[in-house]
Amino acid sequence: MQPDLYIALSQAKVIKEAALRSGVSQGLMKACWDAAGEVIKAWATEGHSVALPGLGTMRFGLRAKSVEDVNKVKTGLIKTRRIIFTPSQDLKDELADTAIQITCYDRNGDIVKRVTSADAGEVEDPEGENGTTENGSTDSENNGSQSGSGSQNSGSDTGGSGGEPGGNGDME
Repeated sequence: MQPDLYIALSQAKVIKEAALRSGVSQGLMKACWDAAGEVIKAWATEGHSVALPGLGTMRFGLRAKSVEDVNKVKTGLIKTRRIIFTPSQDLKDELADTAIQITCYDRNGDIVKRVTSADAGEVEDPEGENGTTENGSTDSENNGSQSGSGSQNSGSDTGGSGGEPGGNGDME
């Protein structure tokens, strides 16, 4: 069986549709699209959480090892850099209320099975409820970044005990 996959929409298609819905020219919409993208990229790389209209927010973050002694903090603790998207409540509600259909096809393209979701419609929270990850452990959060001028935005520890004694050793 082969899955019926959706493809990514091209930027040109999105701009064309947005121009049509807003009544502005495609050229103007492309200029606005490009400018908004540059602003979002600039602010996010400075450490800000940036609003994406109608969608939620995005920011950059880190996965890093935590240490009990502040004197052991160093850049070598960083494991990965991440892009964190947090959907708005409206978007979560829309997704939760949307029925999901799964269609299974055989190699000849014939439908083998079709099902519609009957689940509770729970939407995963990428930030974890109260800083808790999927496996129940608590993470610390560090969304600081270093700019080229040498200044540093300090990260925030909103996730609980990950960076304190007894934490799980991961920072997010």
